[in-house]
Amino acid sequence: MALNELILPEGSPASAFLVGWTLPGENSAWTIEDSLDELSELARTDGLVETGRAYQRLSAVNPAMLLGHGKLDEIRQQAASCSAGTVIFDGELEPSQQKNLENFFGDNFQVLDRTALILDIFARHARTREGQLQVQLAQYQYRLPRLTRMWTHLARQAGGRRGGVGLRGPGETQLEIDRRRIRTKIAHLKKEIAQVSLHREQQREKRRRNNIPVIAIVGYTNAGKSTLLNRLSDAGVLAENRLFSTLDPTTRRVKLPSGRMVLFSDTVGLIKKLPHDLVAAFRATFEEIREADLVLHCADVMHPQAHIQREIVEKELDSSFEGHRRVMLVWNKADALCENARSTIHPVDGQFLVSAKTGEGIPGLLAGIESALSDIQVPVELLIPYDQGALLSALYTTGTIGKISEEENGTRVSGFVPQDLLERIGKYRV
Repeated sequence: MALNELILPEGSPASAFLVGWTLPGENSAWTIEDSLDELSELARTDGLVETGRAYQRLSAVNPAMLLGHGKLDEIRQQAASCSAGTVIFDGELEPSQQKNLENFFGDNFQVLDRTALILDIFARHARTREGQLQVQLAQYQYRLPRLTRMWTHLARQAGGRRGGVGLRGPGETQLEIDRRRIRTKIAHLKKEIAQVSLHREQQREKRRRNNIPVIAIVGYTNAGKSTLLNRLSDAGVLAENRLFSTLDPTTRRVKLPSGRMVLFSDTVGLIKKLPHDLVAAFRATFEEIREADLVLHCADVMHPQAHIQREIVEKELDSSFEGHRRVMLVWNKADALCENARSTIHPVDGQFLVSAKTGEGIPGLLAGIESALSDIQVPVELLIPYDQGALLSALYTTGTIGKISEEENGTRVSGFVPQDLLERIGKYRV
């Protein structure tokens, strides 16, 4: 397998058999079937079709092969009977477990775990150089401890472990070479991503100087974040009914009803059991969430596990992004609600029911955004001399103008301005 090859190369088997498990004390509200349904959607996004599934309730994990030998033999027979070419485990396998399971299932099956599947989806959907770098880093970090299985056939040809000191075979030599190549590649990718991170920080600093508020759209994958960005800004971002259909972040300038300019940024979707290496690799992208002035948490009101998905996103915001003080919850896909269901939903303060598809509720959401942004601005009344047109233009761009009138000595303006603009306008306050 080439080092830059996708985990699921083109032409791989199109059918998949899914395997799940649960342990005592796990969240009963998110069932095994729920998790396997999501895994099935992930497989579909990656071009695979589920042809069967099985799961087991474990009292403890088998360190060698995750599940017991009897259950695995049953799964192998079921997968063969439904012509599945790929067996996907709904969690991240230890490298030793993956190797043992590949030996157990043999050459007729490709064995993947949930992490490998998500990484492959990201690799297929990354379009920008930044996204590709971040995905490659996560892939290499995932593959490094799993290289051994790729060269066992060569090691056996040279006598394997019984060859004695000084008789190491070509398999072991090749393994060491590949490990060095991957470590070198990881170091190189980290340097390139550091440059990306520096560039993003420079962009953020420029936005801070211009006092342009940034609003990050976050949410569970397939909650409709891209559709919402399209509705707000006519961004033309790809929006499909698939998990992770869009990967590369998109930022668009939007004029609010008051005339104030803001930036909306659509970020990578979150998901249960999101690989830690992926979160680490996308740190430069996720910084947009941490640095945003306001976060819109887009949630799918129609999903049967909507509240659990909401909890997963909020937990990720707290753990990976150090929390955020200003979060507005946006319940999306209101157009799919029947009248009876709609009557039972009563969003509280800070929550909005919208349809990004039809535009329902968008005016109320924009008004809520205006109100939330006004909390970080100072109310002022100013008299701007006519020769200070640049300052008046800055007020229009970065502030929220309420009333404006022309007077003998200048332009009288009332509204809200950012805190760090006060020093420039102090002498013009009425």
